[in-house]
Amino acid sequence: MTVIKLHNSKTRLKTDFTPIDAKNVRLYVCGPTVYDRAHIGNARPVIVFDQLFRLLRHVFGENHVTYVRNFTDVDDKINAAAVKRGLSIRHITDETIAWYHEDMDAIGALRPTHAPRATDYIAQMLDMIGDLIAKGHAYVAEGHVLFDVRSYSEYGQFSGRGLDDMIAGARVEVAPYKRDPLDFVLWKPSGVQEPGWDSLYGYGRPGWHIECSAMSHALLGPHFDIHGGGNDLLFPHHENEITQSCCAHPDAGFANVWMHNEMLQVDGKKMSKSLGNFFSLRDLLDKGYGGEVIRLVYLGTHYSRPMDWTDTKARQAAGTLRKWHALSKNHSADPNFCHAVPSSVLSSLCDDLNTAGAIAALHDLAAVGDAAGLLAGARLMGLLGAGQGTWVAVKTADADTEALIDALLGARKAAREGRNFAKADALRDAIVQAGVIIKDSAHAVEWSLADDFDPLKLPKL
Repeated sequence: MTVIKLHNSKTRLKTDFTPIDAKNVRLYVCGPTVYDRAHIGNARPVIVFDQLFRLLRHVFGENHVTYVRNFTDVDDKINAAAVKRGLSIRHITDETIAWYHEDMDAIGALRPTHAPRATDYIAQMLDMIGDLIAKGHAYVAEGHVLFDVRSYSEYGQFSGRGLDDMIAGARVEVAPYKRDPLDFVLWKPSGVQEPGWDSLYGYGRPGWHIECSAMSHALLGPHFDIHGGGNDLLFPHHENEITQSCCAHPDAGFANVWMHNEMLQVDGKKMSKSLGNFFSLRDLLDKGYGGEVIRLVYLGTHYSRPMDWTDTKARQAAGTLRKWHALSKNHSADPNFCHAVPSSVLSSLCDDLNTAGAIAALHDLAAVGDAAGLLAGARLMGLLGAGQGTWVAVKTADADTEALIDALLGARKAAREGRNFAKADALRDAIVQAGVIIKDSAHAVEWSLADDFDPLKLPKL
């Protein structure tokens, strides 16, 4: 039996994953606020949890996994974007959701089972808010409904913070109508130019945190398997989600496993408009990066570690994929292709989504010429799928050039074995300067051709 191990942010332990119901494994991931194009950091949780979705489907069956990723389509940033562009809020959100689907499709992400819009679940949010008030966990003040954090003794345990310690430096709104500075908004009043709905508390709109609790309850029930998102959401968003959900449904457990991905950097620096390294995913796609090239770069770093986007990584990924497409082209052309996923790939993915280990296993399969195993493993990772190779023609070398590259790499190997590292390094540098991408694996040396490959630059033996 295939066993998946996952690191649980709640327990801070990596343990075997046992679903509540193996016939309906349920996953919820916090989705985007839809006011503009998704930036490249937004793509990281999409790829991480798409890989988890694929793995769960592989292990438990495609029809036995329910994946929910929401759209927040009521928010002050959306209001501001609508005013700035002179468009309706609905136009902004419809347009942005269409962009989002287009861009995430391009990087090979499967569509979730459900992609709910927050504004379609206002009634469920109001029901939960009313329930929290009735149970003494929320109160009405000046047209607002606020959650009383002091009513829940476990508040702060998920993120590992003491209640009083959280006040200093916390991202909380200080307001005179709050009983405690940490009390968070469940419902707030709307002005005449702002989106809103009639309620017992006046015309208004929901706070941010109540959205995910209401939507996950409506689509997955009060107790489900996995909740995911970026680690920037751990506090206050996920802390508040757990709090209000457990108070509303005290006999349920909300999510059993919590998973958080680390953030993305660009060339070793935090992405920032002021540094000029802020890109949308569409920017990369429009520059000619294939969607699966972007995906392979992202999968090269474990989700729990910061990921660094660089052009060098993208070029290397492109070279690798060209080689893999060429090797597997006979199998990929077969619409009935079916092959078991190699255990080396599957075991890595089952070890807390060790995607870097799985990619290393794919390199090893390619090195020994196992084209069918390579294709099966790659497709489980959202790579080498039908139509994905259209981003660039696979570069090939003629027989003489291929023989020369192999001979040069053989000379490099001999120099290394003879401990003549200066000669080995010089050969490698010369080969790379000619536009050959070299990938050393445990079993062999794999090479592919970059866009700027020039055979005339290859050194002569």
